[in-house]
Amino acid sequence: MHTVQHVGELDVIVKPSPVAMVWNDPGRPHDAIAAPGVRLSPGEALVEVELATICPSDVRTVLGERPAHRPLVLGHEQVGRVVAVGEGARRADGVPLELGDRVVWSVLVACGTCDRCARGLPQRCRELARYGHERVHRGWELSGSFATHVQLRVGTDIVRVGEDIPSRVLAPVSCATATAVAAFDAASARLDLDGRLVLVTGGGLVGLTVAALAIEAGAEVIVSEPDASRRAFARKIGAVPVDPTARSASPERLDHALADFERRGLPEVLAAVETSGAPSAVRATIGSLGAGGTAVLVGSVPPGSEVCLDPDSLVRRLVTVSAVHDYTGSQLRRAVDFLERSWRRVPFDELVGATHPLVELDEALAEAATGRYVRVGVAPGRRAV
Repeated sequence: MHTVQHVGELDVIVKPSPVAMVWNDPGRPHDAIAAPGVRLSPGEALVEVELATICPSDVRTVLGERPAHRPLVLGHEQVGRVVAVGEGARRADGVPLELGDRVVWSVLVACGTCDRCARGLPQRCRELARYGHERVHRGWELSGSFATHVQLRVGTDIVRVGEDIPSRVLAPVSCATATAVAAFDAASARLDLDGRLVLVTGGGLVGLTVAALAIEAGAEVIVSEPDASRRAFARKIGAVPVDPTARSASPERLDHALADFERRGLPEVLAAVETSGAPSAVRATIGSLGAGGTAVLVGSVPPGSEVCLDPDSLVRRLVTVSAVHDYTGSQLRRAVDFLERSWRRVPFDELVGATHPLVELDEALAEAATGRYVRVGVAPGRRAV
């Protein structure tokens, strides 16, 4: 790698050239583009991707089910290593970035100064940019993690991570894990969850991580999920799995689980987190709450589904309905902290069922679309562990 320092900027020449996989249209294979030269402005950094994972939103994009700017380098769940640093580049904790740092980073690039950022809502920043979501343009070709390298912009929360944590555990932290922390915060904002009953609908990575966080906080947790393997994982981490498609005689029905908890002295669900986006699950989540309970909606993205609610029921039960989309920088840091203390106890690495080289990105996306695995990995070069 060769670098040339200009006034306030750094030209980085990488050999072999960084490669990004560009998506253009549904049904069309990705195109590989090379970016031999990267100009880093002050505060920016270049990171070599160790492992990326495929988020369900990436799958919806390539299937044409989700609006997107094109051409586009997808990918926003990843872990990597810093290979070049612009002047003044810092981690989220204020410490200067150093070459060789193993890092994760936020999906968001926020200005930090607009009225929404000032209110603690960087995910709704007036100048918001998002990794893996922006149209490829000159000067930011390496904008998604389905690439060998990513150029990190000013306004990105960058968190250093330990060398011992497997990349399969760390890669999803900048989407699913941090979003789960935000959902947990919303669910526990009004009530200490220790000793309480919590319902999670949807056993994807966000839902399973919310369940793990709530169990760590001392809650009893029910996970409602139709997929048997995901219910098995929920059981493994200490949750009670139920099947929303089960017939009335099945012991895995939600009403049976609720009746069992009532016999054990937990008569009400006081926090419920909906991560699937299914209208029936939204209704079940809100309808399950006891007096003073909180429902958190996370999975209702993209738009298109409507749910009828009974305002009288909400009022009489004193129910709070909250919504979460993305997360803050502090929640990303707490997500990393959670993985660092829990990855040996909670086998999140088992949820990444296959890893493909970058040149097989289309095959990896097709595999992710089957739903067989909670996550599918993409390894640009360096062996992922």
